[in-house]
Amino acid sequence: MGLFKRAKKTDGWLTVTFLRDGVCAGRVQRRRDAKAIVELSAFYPADTSFSPDVLDKLNKDLKAGAYNCGTMLSGGEYQMLTVDAPNVPQDELKTAVRWRLKDMLDFHVDDATIDVLDIPVDSNAPSRGHSMFAIAARNALIQSRQTLFSEAKLDLTVIDIPEMAQRNISAQLETDGRGLAMLSFDEDGGLLTITYKAELYLSRRIDVTLEQLLERDSDRQQLHFDKITLELQRSLDHFDRQFHYVNVLKLLLAPTGAQGLHEHLASNLYMPVEAMTLDDVFDLSKAPELQDIAQQQRFFLTLGAALRHEEVRL
Repeated sequence: MGLFKRAKKTDGWLTVTFLRDGVCAGRVQRRRDAKAIVELSAFYPADTSFSPDVLDKLNKDLKAGAYNCGTMLSGGEYQMLTVDAPNVPQDELKTAVRWRLKDMLDFHVDDATIDVLDIPVDSNAPSRGHSMFAIAARNALIQSRQTLFSEAKLDLTVIDIPEMAQRNISAQLETDGRGLAMLSFDEDGGLLTITYKAELYLSRRIDVTLEQLLERDSDRQQLHFDKITLELQRSLDHFDRQFHYVNVLKLLLAPTGAQGLHEHLASNLYMPVEAMTLDDVFDLSKAPELQDIAQQQRFFLTLGAALRHEEVRL
């Protein structure tokens, strides 16, 4: 799933993401019945991460022009909304969703690039209406990202979102027949997802940033931990009511470097909480720098996006 895409190359994916302190580039090699190999993880520090100069250097260093390039929007650059799925033919779906979004966006719907993602229904329940995710970003933002890559002579093939990058990682760690909750943090805040059979069922943003998690004042850090716990309890309870047929096995906590968060969540949530590392998903033998927890946090969503593969589009 991506907001747009063009013709594919054959040399694989290179994912380029923009952080506030620089640019991440990641590439993985997927393998059947084995962990994907991280073939590249590179970080380019920059005061302005959207600088064409940074992409030019990345292109020269990594020979990025040989690959399909993907990128990812940050948390504040799009809106992700849940809507009732319109009862229309497939070729009319996005038009119908656009109409439903016209009073839900914080900008005019005519200025939006829109994509949709289905939320599967209970296969054992009577046929009835269901919901889907609608993702909307401003046309001007999408155009500016295309222009940035074009000026660096990079073939930008797809623009993704963090929810789908995290879904890609979660899908690798699911237990057959059980749902999986996953929680990560970055400079935009917390991201909770729940997947089942490799499909995204729930996404929630938590208004606590990585910087706040790493707060040195223990009292203030405890307040952030309590806020996260409350948001998780509410979201998990809501999910249990809405998707009672999905049995969520556990919550996986992505690398953060925050001391005490895992223990706090484990002692305050009703479901098991486990801390994960990138080693659980990827073969890091070619990327030993990713053994560092801070680097695992930095590259978590970039490598998740790099796991993407072409799917049947709605």
